[in-house]
Amino acid sequence: MQLSVSTISKDYGDIAAVRKVSFQINSGDIFALLGPNGAGKSSIIRMLVGMTRPDSGTIQVSHQNEVYDHVPRRLLGYLPEDRGLYPDKSIEKNLLYLAQLHGLSKQKALQEMAHWLEVFDLSDRRDEELKQLSKGNQQKVQLIAAVLHQPALVILDEPFSGLDPINQEKVVGFLKALKSRGMTVILSAHQMAMVEKLADHMLLMARGSVILAGTLADIQQQAGPQRQIAISCTDAVEVEQLQQWLPGLTIEGLSANKFLLTLTAEQSVSATLKRLVNELELTQVEMQTADLHQLYLMAMAQHQQRDPA
Repeated sequence: MQLSVSTISKDYGDIAAVRKVSFQINSGDIFALLGPNGAGKSSIIRMLVGMTRPDSGTIQVSHQNEVYDHVPRRLLGYLPEDRGLYPDKSIEKNLLYLAQLHGLSKQKALQEMAHWLEVFDLSDRRDEELKQLSKGNQQKVQLIAAVLHQPALVILDEPFSGLDPINQEKVVGFLKALKSRGMTVILSAHQMAMVEKLADHMLLMARGSVILAGTLADIQQQAGPQRQIAISCTDAVEVEQLQQWLPGLTIEGLSANKFLLTLTAEQSVSATLKRLVNELELTQVEMQTADLHQLYLMAMAQHQQRDPA
């Protein structure tokens, strides 16, 4: 499956939800839609699945010599933002019903179900009613429901929601397994560390517009030559105080006396350290490379400076 989105826009009244967004997704890719709430991610997903139509621009989905203007339901696995299972029914009855809605035979549905229940450590709970499960286990059932029918494209809205770190890693393995089966995956998530492990390409949005796009290496290059300094100091200090001393830097507090400073190309490392030495007793200084989380924060801060409205 190939998916091409060309300059799509979508308005809701006076709100420009999506502004001339373009991207391409190749077959078998894991593609991440990133951005804060209200960035336009859900609006794009709704257009991709045909729930709404773009006001302008085009969506082209190519699959087995057929072309569509949205992802056909028979090719789609979808984990929506608003979940929808039957709490008074068992895991097996929920999954079997949804699989058969997608056209799977009972035998094939049970076969696929057994595989994914084992992956998520739910095999011995298949007869339990959904309402008896924790939120995290309900989330795992939702993920299984999205892929039982082996769709060509899987769209997952916040797949890590409600999961502890161990189960988040299980979802990472689950997504890698989908890729190995040849499925194309679009995921919308806030967990940057998970996305960095998985995504072949990503699109970072804010207020309906594309801010950064491409592979992680592409995004690092687009974000510009940024440097990071991890510092530790003797006494506790507030981030707000550091921000007063170092205006314009992106500062993340790691603990009461440990901080991560992100500098742009225009900001001097030596001048920053000189200012800090005048104010604090530093015990450790270490240069680091910005990860996706820091690039995301930096890009959001720069976008707000350019477009404060």
